[in-house]
Amino acid sequence: MTDVKPVLNQLNIVAKDFDATIEFYRRLGVDVSLVGDAESSDGIRHAEATLPNGFVLEFDNHVLARTYNASWRRSEGSSRVLIGFSLPTREAVDQRYADLLAAGYAGRQPPYDAFWGARYAVVADPAGNDVGLMSPDRRRAQKLVADKFTLAVIVTQLEDSCARQNKKLRPRKA
Repeated sequence: MTDVKPVLNQLNIVAKDFDATIEFYRRLGVDVSLVGDAESSDGIRHAEATLPNGFVLEFDNHVLARTYNASWRRSEGSSRVLIGFSLPTREAVDQRYADLLAAGYAGRQPPYDAFWGARYAVVADPAGNDVGLMSPDRRRAQKLVADKFTLAVIVTQLEDSCARQNKKLRPRKA
């Protein structure tokens, strides 16, 4: 077993009746936002809410669940809840998935590079619940690096400009 500790950061509910589920959680007081087109041509529906403590609650319909979890492509489907854990690297996802399968747990979705940019896998816990293992989103990480670089360039330019202005504003010695 690896020393990398997973972080529980997501609960994903695959809703039988998507609209009724969203209505219920909104009535409960959760600020749920629909993501993408409300009625996409491919039938995919997704919504999410980030709770005050930072925990992410997500809602998918079965059409979307089939795209990221191979067990939903079989006739028996899968559990209606996915418990999501983040792992620090793409390699950690592969390693944890392999460790769990070697220990006898059922794999639902082997690790793969998901369309949203993360490395992703799904295993079943002993009660049959789906447990997602996800790396950070590579595209977000690349954007953060690019943003940090852009900020560094702006700061350098600002410092140079201030230094030039400072030389112009210094009073001359008499």
